[in-house]
Amino acid sequence: MGFLALLFAAAIGIIPAAAMQLSEGVAQLYSSVSINPPSASRITVCYGFVCRRRYELDFTEADYKRLTEILNVGRASPEAERKAVQQAMVWFDRRLGPVIGTDKRIAYADFRYFDDKHNFDCYDTTRNTTSLLLVLQEWGLLKHHTVSDPRFRGNFLVLQTPHNTAVLTDRNSGQKWVVDMWTKAYGQLPDVMTVEQWLSEN
Repeated sequence: MGFLALLFAAAIGIIPAAAMQLSEGVAQLYSSVSINPPSASRITVCYGFVCRRRYELDFTEADYKRLTEILNVGRASPEAERKAVQQAMVWFDRRLGPVIGTDKRIAYADFRYFDDKHNFDCYDTTRNTTSLLLVLQEWGLLKHHTVSDPRFRGNFLVLQTPHNTAVLTDRNSGQKWVVDMWTKAYGQLPDVMTVEQWLSEN
């Protein structure tokens, strides 16, 4: 049985899907809001600020094919793969937006905007981005990077507001890169930068 057949056999319950191996930091993303971690066939999409609203995304064969096409463009180098990951996040945004209403979302959304049903806060985007990255990793589509624990920043002494983000680590160099979609509006490329640069921003 090929990979796709196995994936979708697991998805519909013919065979059990193996649980992903998660670090304590990544596992905490899901246990802290009482949702299941991602599997190779499904993720829980969080929105509405701190995952107060949820949607179960079951990946289809068309989803797998499209994400494979996107990530294959980035196989030549770590830099190319990070650009492909940006495109995969845009795909994710456009795939979910019309379904759950986040096609109206804005950059930097939080509870002060009083529009939870159309938006993600940074906790939602950290979970969702990490979940998609874990699926890409599980599918063998990340050649140059691995999914790492999310990072936090926030220093009130220098007026830096609290913020979380998903992180990838370059397999060869060990350099850590953030993938941050909270700072961008619907359908825009997420920020991808070194953790060091991200930690210095406001």
